[in-house]
Amino acid sequence: MEEQPQVIVNCAARSLAGVQPPTTALDWLRSVGLTGAKEGCAEGECGACSVLVARPGLEAPTEWTAINACLVPAAALAGQEVVTAEGLGTPDALHPVQQEMAVRGGSQCGYCTPGFVCSMAAEYYRPRRVEFDEHALSGNLCRCTGYRPILEAAEALGVPAAGDHLSLRTTSPPPVVTPGRLPGFARPATLAEALALLGEPGAVPLAGSTDLGVEANLRGARPGLLVAIDHLAELRGVTQGPTHVEIGAALSLTEVERRLEGAVPLLDAVFPQFASRLIRNGATIGGNLGTGSPIGDLPPALLALDATLVLVSAGGRRTVPLADYFTGYRATVLEPGELIAAVRLPLPLASMTAFHKIAKRRYDDISSVAIAIAVDVTDGVVARAAIGLGGVAATPVRATEAEAALVGLPWTADVVASAAAVLARAGTPIDDHRASADYRRAMLGTSLVKFFEETR
Repeated sequence: MEEQPQVIVNCAARSLAGVQPPTTALDWLRSVGLTGAKEGCAEGECGACSVLVARPGLEAPTEWTAINACLVPAAALAGQEVVTAEGLGTPDALHPVQQEMAVRGGSQCGYCTPGFVCSMAAEYYRPRRVEFDEHALSGNLCRCTGYRPILEAAEALGVPAAGDHLSLRTTSPPPVVTPGRLPGFARPATLAEALALLGEPGAVPLAGSTDLGVEANLRGARPGLLVAIDHLAELRGVTQGPTHVEIGAALSLTEVERRLEGAVPLLDAVFPQFASRLIRNGATIGGNLGTGSPIGDLPPALLALDATLVLVSAGGRRTVPLADYFTGYRATVLEPGELIAAVRLPLPLASMTAFHKIAKRRYDDISSVAIAIAVDVTDGVVARAAIGLGGVAATPVRATEAEAALVGLPWTADVVASAAAVLARAGTPIDDHRASADYRRAMLGTSLVKFFEETR
């Protein structure tokens, strides 16, 4: 990293000198006059702060990726390339996305519009796009216009014109992110260097910042040192061998989804229900597990997949079954200075799987209950059953008693009904603002019956 770290914003270099955590990318961009992006919620739920970042792509050297600027520290963008709504077009030469939003009445008060425009632009430039994926807007909220004209604008978009400079930009690689250190922030070159830095007092790992950013914005968290691990090659691999699938902990969920290419159907069921595309573009498996939250969406699925975690520290490497990883409310076996390096899923995978998320909204919401089920049936008899639960105890849990009520018995409605009654007693659900304990128990009981009806 240079002595005067910079970010390329709308094709112009801007210095980060004097900017230090907890200054977010949003606050920094607004401080230099780029006020299109707004703060609506400060926790990644409304998308008013959306901007584009140039990232390495799978189908093109560069892909424009929309992220929540309200969550990411400005320092984490050092050496990278960013485009805001101001960089897409001008009042005299609107970008195609801006043009369609204007002529179809997609903007009223305009507060959310720049965020919508950036999320739409990321989808507009998606390689090999045939139709507009409406899920690209799942993290953007509009409070006054209504979504019909916005969706009409999205669906009216064609393909980028020849010579479109942002489209041409995707044909060459993004800037190489170089290591370096700023006040309160460090980007190590290797995993070994990262582990050494994490041994410093107050140091915490930083990847997508979708949880850490909320802690900083809403709860005033101020870590002593942010150690960026999101670009470390040692944490970004996906391998599929004869005995297991291994997923690097620092890959974003969008990257995991695309790299697995449907190899793990249960995770494919989780991803569309995990927050929003904006969040999945930043959030990582390692981060989701590292928080130790009892209501994360991934832990139930990974428990049902019988996952094992690879943990690394300056002292070495160890593996821990995910079922043994959680020790209490937001407490885990992770030791100071230790990182989740990868998640391993044993093969073969169960032949029948499902993920049921019960929440107040279909998308972009925290689950009241999450149930992941993986079952193998051989000659009409349950050979294997694994059920992971979230939102019903202080930690994500395996429903081992319900599993035992299935294994070795016929896969019939009567057996499933008996096991469902056992499942309804799993965990220690409580009454809170998301759901009552009785409701949670009812959802547990019906989930297995629903799974049976879906799969028989």
